[in-house]
Amino acid sequence: MPFSTPFAPTSQELGSCVECGLCLPACPTFRMTGLETASPRGRLTAMSAVLAGRPIDAAFEEMMNGCLQCKACETVCPAFVPFGRVMEGAKAEIAVARNSLPSRLRRLILGKGLASRSVVKLATAAAAVLQKTGTAFLIPKGLRPGFRGLRPLSIWSSSRVGQSSPPLGEDEASGRGTVGLLVGCVTDPWFGSVNEAATRLLNKAGYVVITPADQSCCGALAAHDGAAKDASRLAAQNAGAFEAMDTLVVTSAGCSAHMKQYGHWTEGGEYIAKKVHDITELVADAIGKGWLPTMAETLEPVAIQDPCHLRHAQRIVDEPRRVVQAAGFKPIEIDPVGTCCGAAGVYSVLQPESSNRLGVQKADQVRAAGPTTVASANPGCEMQLRQHLGEDYRIVHPIELYAEAIGILGRADQ
Repeated sequence: MPFSTPFAPTSQELGSCVECGLCLPACPTFRMTGLETASPRGRLTAMSAVLAGRPIDAAFEEMMNGCLQCKACETVCPAFVPFGRVMEGAKAEIAVARNSLPSRLRRLILGKGLASRSVVKLATAAAAVLQKTGTAFLIPKGLRPGFRGLRPLSIWSSSRVGQSSPPLGEDEASGRGTVGLLVGCVTDPWFGSVNEAATRLLNKAGYVVITPADQSCCGALAAHDGAAKDASRLAAQNAGAFEAMDTLVVTSAGCSAHMKQYGHWTEGGEYIAKKVHDITELVADAIGKGWLPTMAETLEPVAIQDPCHLRHAQRIVDEPRRVVQAAGFKPIEIDPVGTCCGAAGVYSVLQPESSNRLGVQKADQVRAAGPTTVASANPGCEMQLRQHLGEDYRIVHPIELYAEAIGILGRADQ
């Protein structure tokens, strides 16, 4: 049957493609396979066929599921096709038309499980026990690679939810404004030092930082997998939680990219979306204005990995490099075009072979560049890098390196 949900790709969106083919060399899946059906242009053609009446079948589902949703095609598209949005719409249609038990369970986890702090806390405690007891063999085989990419977890994880922290020292009366911090669903218990670094840096820059107690998961993973109603619900909840904030800052590139699209997901979402900043934007801005210090350059090299949802979705490229440089390090480029590392949310679980190929490619780029410290501003990318690079490499968020360098954060977990 043709498209039926309010999230479906529109004829205007699909018709904006001029079929020039510039997206082909930018697309990781096309580069791996050489198949038109594995390209943005091919996927748009398939969506147009469904819009015209072709049924959503197994072949269509497979074609859509092969996409990383990295948005590299959007960076080079002369017609500005909103490919990320139409892919999310196509996934929402698949969720309705091909509603299998495995997909329902997956969307239950992504749409509701991640939004429950109790569920995430329990899963974190279980993962911590497996880490500490060396019993990772008990984890389902498909989840083991991602498990290897985790930082050391705590059984009793702490949270910044519901907390408020004032500016530090001489900046106490600076009145720079109030920043609402999205702690994230798994960033909070798994990458807590990133949120801690963000809070301390923003306080030092003169901001009040508040983490509203009624915030939730941003909804990005739900949206990417077709759980559109849950993504819409989570966007509405966060829009209410952060409504009173001057600025909304996010420490995960995938989450900040999604929240900048809240106008698509909930009524009044444009108001919140305009407030959203990735943490690298705000810290780089504070450094540039002299609100945060610049350390003497040591020439110690740090490899820069560009998360797709930072480079391609948000067009944020310079800021992570400025933060690393202000910490005294020398940013080293590993990939001039920012090819996807293969993490892509739950892609590594659903498409392990393709994900592994891209992960190996990214790891090889890091090894060829030389540095053994890598700065990555997205949790999924960090996990993908860690599992493919091994224990000899340190993978951290750019703001952690900076916070350590200026002495307001101890060495982050590896």
